[in-house]
Amino acid sequence: MNGLGLGILFRMGCVCGKETIEIENRRYIVRSRLAEGGFSVIDLLEDVVSHKLMAQKRITCHGDEDERIAMREVEIMRSFQDPHVVPLVGHTMIKVSSHTRPYEVLSEVLIVMPYYRKGSIQDRIDILKKKSDKMGEHQLWKIFQGICHGVRVIHSYNPPYAHRDLKPANVMLADDDTPVLMDLGSAAKARVYIQSWADAHRLQDEAAERCSMLYRAPELFHVEMGDTVDERSDIWSLGCVLYAMAFQESPFEQVYQRGDSIPLAVTGGNVRFPENSGFSDSVQEVVLECMVVNHKNRPYIDHILSKVELTLSGSHNAHDA
Repeated sequence: MNGLGLGILFRMGCVCGKETIEIENRRYIVRSRLAEGGFSVIDLLEDVVSHKLMAQKRITCHGDEDERIAMREVEIMRSFQDPHVVPLVGHTMIKVSSHTRPYEVLSEVLIVMPYYRKGSIQDRIDILKKKSDKMGEHQLWKIFQGICHGVRVIHSYNPPYAHRDLKPANVMLADDDTPVLMDLGSAAKARVYIQSWADAHRLQDEAAERCSMLYRAPELFHVEMGDTVDERSDIWSLGCVLYAMAFQESPFEQVYQRGDSIPLAVTGGNVRFPENSGFSDSVQEVVLECMVVNHKNRPYIDHILSKVELTLSGSHNAHDA
């Protein structure tokens, strides 16, 4: 950990007028700001030696709990070694001096990871939508298969983890279109037994804070005492992601646009599909298999992956015919 003040980030050096930082003995130039979120910002970095582009997640911590959550993300990234889950390149924690601390900021955690120039699946959806185009079905299944592989890696860990914020914006595309699960800040141990109302409120509040409403599983809207929430909350989100890849919006986007209750729509499980979409019935079938309202009746990832691979095999044969 680094006990330097926050101002050190802006005094560590300058290359052609650009801010430079050093993380785990590697120096980077900060090229630009890529994105800003509620808990962090993403910057584009360039390695001073190799000139390779990287992404940096800069998490502002206002207290010990924020630091614990940020460092948990670091450890989770370090735990998963798979092409479908974002790898950790480096990290550091920078303590902020009490004399220069702005707005009660305690520290910043900097996480370096690969930069994916193709962007996210949401970016791909937006581009296709502007062109009045859509993803081909074979490509859709190939990318979704990769997403499922990434989810299986997380779910197969001992103990199992859940991502808890799967959505098109949190799946990046590598140069060869390999999907890579990103943003593990919401990830946590998957199997949670709700022993008390305090436990129920805690999990529900965490979900409200960190899980996108349009892709959030029903059991995370209304957490019941005595229930066990597990990794199958991600399966619901996978169904929403597949729907969005095919139809270019969340299954509940229209509910949101009308200003109606998303929790009510989600817990009601009323998913509508566009007519004459041009996709096979398999897309609708897999979406509905994922989006079973009662999580105890929802399948695990191995079942979904097997179904996808079987569908993809049939799609491949048709593609070759």
